[in-house]
Amino acid sequence: MLGAIVDGRYRVDAPIARGGMSTVYRGLDTRLDRPVAIKIMDPQFAADPAFVQRFEFEARAVARLSHPGLVAVYDHGRDGELAFLVMELVEGGTLRELLRERGPMPPHAAAAVMQPVLDALAVAHRAGLVHRDVKPENVLISDGGEVKIADFGLVRAVAASTTTSNSVILGTAAYLSPEQVTVGKGDARSDVYSAGILLFEVLTGGTPFTGDTSLSIAYQRIENDVPPPSSRIAGVPPQFDTLVRHAADRNPDARFANADAMAEALRSVSRTLHLPPYRVPAPSKSAEHLSAETLASPRPYAPEAPRTPETAMVAVPHGDVVRDAGPHQTRMVTTATARENDPEPPPPPPSRGFAFPDFDAERRKSRRTVIAWLLVILLLALAVGFGGWWMGSGRYTAVPATDGMSRTTAEAALEAADLTTTVRGTYSDTDPPDRLLGTDPVAGSRIAKGASVALLVSLGQPAVPSLAATSNRGEVEQALRDRTFKPVSGGEAFSTTAAVGTVAALDPPSGTTLPVGTTVKIVLSKGAPPVQVPNVAGASEAEARAALESVGISVGTVDTTFDENVDAGKAIATDPPAGQTVTAGSEITLSVSNAVPVPSVVANSVGTARNTLQALGLKVVVRQVAQTDRSFVLSQTPGAGERIEPGGTVTLVSLP
Repeated sequence: MLGAIVDGRYRVDAPIARGGMSTVYRGLDTRLDRPVAIKIMDPQFAADPAFVQRFEFEARAVARLSHPGLVAVYDHGRDGELAFLVMELVEGGTLRELLRERGPMPPHAAAAVMQPVLDALAVAHRAGLVHRDVKPENVLISDGGEVKIADFGLVRAVAASTTTSNSVILGTAAYLSPEQVTVGKGDARSDVYSAGILLFEVLTGGTPFTGDTSLSIAYQRIENDVPPPSSRIAGVPPQFDTLVRHAADRNPDARFANADAMAEALRSVSRTLHLPPYRVPAPSKSAEHLSAETLASPRPYAPEAPRTPETAMVAVPHGDVVRDAGPHQTRMVTTATARENDPEPPPPPPSRGFAFPDFDAERRKSRRTVIAWLLVILLLALAVGFGGWWMGSGRYTAVPATDGMSRTTAEAALEAADLTTTVRGTYSDTDPPDRLLGTDPVAGSRIAKGASVALLVSLGQPAVPSLAATSNRGEVEQALRDRTFKPVSGGEAFSTTAAVGTVAALDPPSGTTLPVGTTVKIVLSKGAPPVQVPNVAGASEAEARAALESVGISVGTVDTTFDENVDAGKAIATDPPAGQTVTAGSEITLSVSNAVPVPSVVANSVGTARNTLQALGLKVVVRQVAQTDRSFVLSQTPGAGERIEPGGTVTLVSLP
């Protein structure tokens, strides 16, 4: 294709890259005299009407979009059997080439790459377009630091084709969303998933799923969540872990609704982390740069007679292509010839007369050299001797034996040997507490003067440690090992004091003295057991409390209320009510009656009756002919034994 004129306008200059369904060439728009990128589709797709129709529809739709992060589409069409697309030429390289050169990117660089990609995808999503193949190969980085995304609609055009090809994958397996794998369809959320995988790769240098085949890679994401980037490479902020997890969720409804939402989330993360602005560098060794260098070299065709696609290639059997070649001249050189502008050889240095040596000066210099060497040897011998003495005996001392000594005597013996002491307790089944067992290092060891020697003192047999209110299993296991015990699982049990999952008890229990190395079971708490609220109606407040506490329920609040059927100080009911199941250790509300039983005051004098009722906090109304406290009570309302509220009124009728 080199040198071919496509559609009578676009000259093909040099190849840039080849994919499964097309080849991209550097070219020139001869009408506008501007460099362009020409994507020429594989002939098997160009021959399919369904592909061409979808391809042209997608090209027109993308050409209507305008955004700095989108590779502009200039033209599309057919020339004979060729289907082509003319796009903006981005001089630089792909994100894939940059990752191969530099490896994983720090957070500020990753944000600088992903922000324009997401903004460009957001423009397409608002227009109803879905990319379907977001991957590093489709992210272009210009030499000026611009980041653009290319190849909108090509995957959808291939999906519409009835042609199959082993070289075509409908979306790259490493970046497909789960719904694209299972049902073959995707929307804006599928692009968000691929963008999440792309962000993971930019941060870590690799994709989250790997496998032997594209199919195995694609199907891994159906059953597996994308791991956080920080699990692959240290230093990734947790905000980026959250962003990747939200974007690459297996459930489409749990992801960002579109690229616009993900772009805004990325801006929020950048502001939170105070990420500095960054100019993304283009890869230095890219396919585009190589094509530019190829174009700068001598052209492999005659520019004055450009070839068309029909004359540039000749079809031969088995699909091979033979490129025509013009005549080449051969030049033969049979005699040596001088090159023009060769530099002349430098002139030979001028000759000098031979100078006889000064033998006396040489002898004096030799004597000084011998004396200097003798001094050096003497100093080295002294240094070696001193070093040998220091390393052999002067620096080191032997740990004295402490057998049969008391702790105080042993400490004095170690100090006399220029050693410092520490005390280390050791559990023992045979030695009583505080007995000196030896030293570490053992007696007779040669160690440096001033070093520390541990005095091993017996702690006797170990005892099972006590438990704190919130002891977790790891802490208890370490405490048991510190006492030489072997912790094992002892199952689970209900506990009103230990939270679920913490240690409820030890078997044997805390404080038990056991031989060294004994196995101790750790019983984990299942939480408080369920209990039923007992019926305490009619009992006194103290009796009700005792009945509730006996099943592990405590009284949190006591409500005093009037109940004409319950005497004052007696329990009316509980909240939750009797018979309901609650967790042991729960607090309930106890309702206690404040009803006052009215005593009988009939036949008593009015004065006596009034005093009796007022002592109970009741009000008294007397109906009598003569106002005197000596008259006798004939009747009372309420009657004797009835219950009224505190401060209620009792009416008395008396004579005379």
